[in-house]
Amino acid sequence: MLHHLSFGVKDLNLSGLFYDAALSALGFRRVFEDDSAIGYGLIDGKDLFCIKLRPDAVPPSGGFHLAFAAPSRNAVDQFYHAALKVGGLCNGAAGLRPQYGAYYYAAFLIDPDGYRIEAVINTPL
Repeated sequence: MLHHLSFGVKDLNLSGLFYDAALSALGFRRVFEDDSAIGYGLIDGKDLFCIKLRPDAVPPSGGFHLAFAAPSRNAVDQFYHAALKVGGLCNGAAGLRPQYGAYYYAAFLIDPDGYRIEAVINTPL
């Protein structure tokens, strides 16, 4: 359904460090960058998620969040801990969320600009 998604960020360097840490834990990497944007994905030049320098960036209000697919529970843990080290705020530590399903394992963070993000895997071990 979605081709890619972009967030406006106020500090591209800080947000780049944050998303480098968080997304590398999930197997994603920088696939392009310039002075005003950094794209993340799997294939050079083909971003799935992009951060763009926008001095007036304001995250959406409550109710919006972006959930990244994780390849394992360990990756969810790594996502959470790596991102906390570079400016992320805890919005729900890594763990099972039985209210969303028997196998729903996720971690929730708030990035340096206030966007709410999640890493999740929803499969049995």
